[in-house]
Amino acid sequence: MSQQSNTILGLIGVGVVVTLLNTFFIVEQREQALIVNLGNPVRVINAPGDEDPGLKMKVPFLENVIKLDRRNLSLEAEKEEVIAADQERLVVDAFVRYRISNPLQYYRTLRDERTASDRIERLVNSSLRQILGSATSNEIISGKRGALMAATKADVANRAKSSRLGIEIIDVRIKRADLPGANQAAVYRRMQTSRQQEAAQIRAVGEQQKREIIAGADKEVAITLATAREEAETTRGQGDAQRTRIFAQAFGKDPSFAAFYRSMSAYEASLGQGDTTMVLSPDSAFFKYFDRGPNAR
Repeated sequence: MSQQSNTILGLIGVGVVVTLLNTFFIVEQREQALIVNLGNPVRVINAPGDEDPGLKMKVPFLENVIKLDRRNLSLEAEKEEVIAADQERLVVDAFVRYRISNPLQYYRTLRDERTASDRIERLVNSSLRQILGSATSNEIISGKRGALMAATKADVANRAKSSRLGIEIIDVRIKRADLPGANQAAVYRRMQTSRQQEAAQIRAVGEQQKREIIAGADKEVAITLATAREEAETTRGQGDAQRTRIFAQAFGKDPSFAAFYRSMSAYEASLGQGDTTMVLSPDSAFFKYFDRGPNAR
């Protein structure tokens, strides 16, 4: 009788323990608990905006607890080939960050994390094809990347909301946008040709500017030289006139000195080079100053 009582008490104790384990549960700060009653989600504990972690209770055996993450979640989408507006093919590697904002809706629509990841990835890839397909490859790689990512984020958020996924899209980013392996060589050659054409055009413009600068400088030099020559001739003419006037005045005061000076100038002009041959009679008037000096008549 005593052994039977102990067995019953043991069974009752086990039942109590099992009942307590199925009644009480702990919700951590980083979690949110979804209470499911016979397969139907009925309430959420520690939902976003409702801080209530700790020890909680549920109806044993009738209600189950599904714990979901309250933190920001990250999902790396599979590489997607996108055709840009300039018909350039790009392999885009993107990732998305999101959080579960409505656990009841999330569970009703997606059920589990694997289904959620697959659905979100398809949304992101579809949005990338649509948004990036309206931009050129240069804009995707560098030019308008920030604006394109903002548009993609807004589009994915709208799709998630309309699909009632119960998630909030935090960010969508492109980690890398590369050319497909088969197209890289051709694209690089085209880029090289384009850069060579740009370089040739820049050199041609530079050469034209150089010629214009040189022509302008030559013109300025020619004008400067012509002006200088004109001024020099004017000055020389004025000097010659003044010299002639001074000589005339001096010659008028002393005719013999004037004749002597003219003869000396003639000697210098004819004999100054040292290679002049002259055939004259010894008593020629040309050499009178050699014989009779400055007072010769």
